[in-house]
Amino acid sequence: MKKTVFRGIATALVTPIDERGVDYEKLGRLIDWQIEQGIDGLVICGTTGEASTLTDEEHRRVIGYSVERVNGKVPVIAGTGSNETDYALELTKSACRDGADAVLVVTPYYNKATQKGLIKMYNTIADASTKPVILYNVPSRTGVNIEPATYEALADHENIVAIKEANGNLSKIVETMARVRGKLDLYSGNDDQIVPLLAMGGIGCISVLSNVIPAQTREICNRFFAGDIVGAAQLQCDYYELIEALFCEVNPIPVKAAMSALGFCENFFRLPLTPIEEANYQRLLRAMREQGLKV
Repeated sequence: MKKTVFRGIATALVTPIDERGVDYEKLGRLIDWQIEQGIDGLVICGTTGEASTLTDEEHRRVIGYSVERVNGKVPVIAGTGSNETDYALELTKSACRDGADAVLVVTPYYNKATQKGLIKMYNTIADASTKPVILYNVPSRTGVNIEPATYEALADHENIVAIKEANGNLSKIVETMARVRGKLDLYSGNDDQIVPLLAMGGIGCISVLSNVIPAQTREICNRFFAGDIVGAAQLQCDYYELIEALFCEVNPIPVKAAMSALGFCENFFRLPLTPIEEANYQRLLRAMREQGLKV
């Protein structure tokens, strides 16, 4: 039987960076706070963690440091995807050696790939991985969608255990769940669709929102799992404005601004990312204050 990596909310963690590089002291503080808030897992070096602008050395070190800091308290899921499969393989092997509990592998971006290419790529990475593999589908960023039939073709691989689904198409998600029939765990990759995907048999979310309000985000799943579907749906609606503000510019620009306002990191980016526009920043702060955050 395949291993479930986590159930509930895993935070797609921001990476504190300044002019000198990764600030490991602040990263450690952020990890500690997330665990104290009861988060169910941490995704390191994903989209929100700015993996695309980290150097290769930084990428590997951030994963290794995070594993050590977490010290087994929650699962650490390492982002190891790339549009170059050999590089993704090396990142995956490195993360496995460094003790990550699972790897998150995004579809190839820019060069995209056919569905046949996706199947071959994921099987190649899963064959080489010693840890569970989570497929990451985010076509708005990569330009390619994992089709339900492709999930079905991958579902029997013993190392491919779950989907982070951020395609936003609920009809496709229903088809996927009908095809994989319990062979793959489903995580929402969109904070505005946590409850809808739980209703389709999902077991949690890889969340941007939980950077800012981890305990409150987790409560959405807690209520749903306890049978309080109405209460979970109400929280989904209550956090709608904050979720919208966190995506008013390309992720992770707004969430980095939010975490900076909370004192966890600098509002610093490497190009081509730039700090949030002032009007959007004010919108974000208003949404945070509405949730009782002191910013």
